[in-house]
Amino acid sequence: MSPHNDAPSPSGSYTAGFNRMPYRPVVTSSLMTGHLDSMEPHSPLSSSYSTTSESSDFQHHLHHINRPLVPGVYVPTMCFFEEGTEDVDTDTIAHHAVRLARAGVTGLATQGSNGEAVHLTHAERQLVTATTRKALDTAGFSHMPIIVGCGAQSTREAIQLCREAYEAGGDYALVLPPSYYAPLFAPACETVLSYFTAVADASPIPLIIYNFPGAVGGMDLSSDVIVRLAEHPNIVGVKLTCGNTGKLSRVAAATRKMAKNPSSPTPEFLVLAGSADFTVQSLVAGGHGILAGLANIAPRACVRTMELFGAGRIPEAQAMQEVVAQGDWTAIQGGVVGVKSGLQGWMGYGGDARSPLPRPNVEQARKWKEGFRELVMLEKSL
Repeated sequence: MSPHNDAPSPSGSYTAGFNRMPYRPVVTSSLMTGHLDSMEPHSPLSSSYSTTSESSDFQHHLHHINRPLVPGVYVPTMCFFEEGTEDVDTDTIAHHAVRLARAGVTGLATQGSNGEAVHLTHAERQLVTATTRKALDTAGFSHMPIIVGCGAQSTREAIQLCREAYEAGGDYALVLPPSYYAPLFAPACETVLSYFTAVADASPIPLIIYNFPGAVGGMDLSSDVIVRLAEHPNIVGVKLTCGNTGKLSRVAAATRKMAKNPSSPTPEFLVLAGSADFTVQSLVAGGHGILAGLANIAPRACVRTMELFGAGRIPEAQAMQEVVAQGDWTAIQGGVVGVKSGLQGWMGYGGDARSPLPRPNVEQARKWKEGFRELVMLEKSL
């Protein structure tokens, strides 16, 4: 969630050859044994919620079933930490995942902006995804797909993250473009195109392009670049957090024309809005749903907005969208700190973000809670 931008995109090209790179995983089945590498202090695997106490248990998650991406509400879940130690709180991660699933969402995403991926080690990332997969399976939601954030500044690490996501039970990889060296990129977005192509060639799970200018120094992928990448057989969707509904419409229309079966209920290329505040607008433009952090607070309201639109009850959908959009403005302003504070205030769990993000004081916590009030009242009525 971020203020929506649509700035012009720096362009560029990575050198070829990474797709031929042999796979040498640096995390050698640490989750199978229930132990982190000795270099990782404060093992989060000591949690009471046992994800991987048995090798055979983790092997269960290595058995990937087909979990297609269908239109709906996808939630980039939060990562929760134990008070004091800031160790990964797997109990709360599991509880939250099941709460969202029972609310009727279509899928979950780990390691996104809301999941504080930048605060986690590789082993912790795998732990969060494996915990989420096991919680869903145990609660009867084994059909629900998990999207895993796998963006990195180097092609090599992005490929590694995709492979680790697969090992932990992830079904799809959500990938940001690299941006740190953007001024050095080759013209016409060739660097970005080469990056996504190399990662998609090597990834064991399909990719979803993540267009989030606010997270990558203003880099905003054009509809032309996204449509060109959509031709790759292992790139199956896009999340547009830029808020540009014109771009969303162009991508949805172009990829629908490219599809072998454009009328299929399972789109060959899923086009998702990246914030809940333009859900209805994105559906009008031909999108397939949202991947939005606000659904951590109000999953039923997000789902119901889509259902009303799909049923042709447009005035009701618009009325609900107004409440959702206002709640999303609170989430956009507060980011992960505000959303966690809202969860704590209204749901009784959430805690704090990992350092160095600040902990809200009493007045800030009151502000975030009040900002979500109307939305939470709607959520409780559904």
